[in-house]
Amino acid sequence: MFHLHERLAADTVPVASLGLCRLLLMDNRIWPWLILVPERPGLTEMHQLPQPDQHRLMDEIARASRLVEELFSPDKINVGALGNVVSQLHVHVIGRTRADPAWPGPVWGSGFAESYGAEEREAVLSRLRGAIGA
Repeated sequence: MFHLHERLAADTVPVASLGLCRLLLMDNRIWPWLILVPERPGLTEMHQLPQPDQHRLMDEIARASRLVEELFSPDKINVGALGNVVSQLHVHVIGRTRADPAWPGPVWGSGFAESYGAEEREAVLSRLRGAIGA
């Protein structure tokens, strides 16, 4: 049975289910930052997904990337599946701008984090859900 890792649950807000993945919003207002978690138990790596799910994951990453691009107009979109801290398979989709505080370095370990306020979080969630029809 699928369970979301407790660290992902603590650091994110649910947005929607995309079919294969649970789409989450990282609670860090500095970047438009989505996380996709395939709802399959026990996975740590993409190649562990059956091939049809591998293709679906790529489609859902592209969908999340388009959302970030259309709603937030970043200069660049970073996509990564590191898993060094949280081994559960998950993929980050992060909108970056040349003006962001960590540019051009990675967001991880940058020391920049700021949680959403309740109103701003709800506004971002509403925009995301509206754009995906959730």
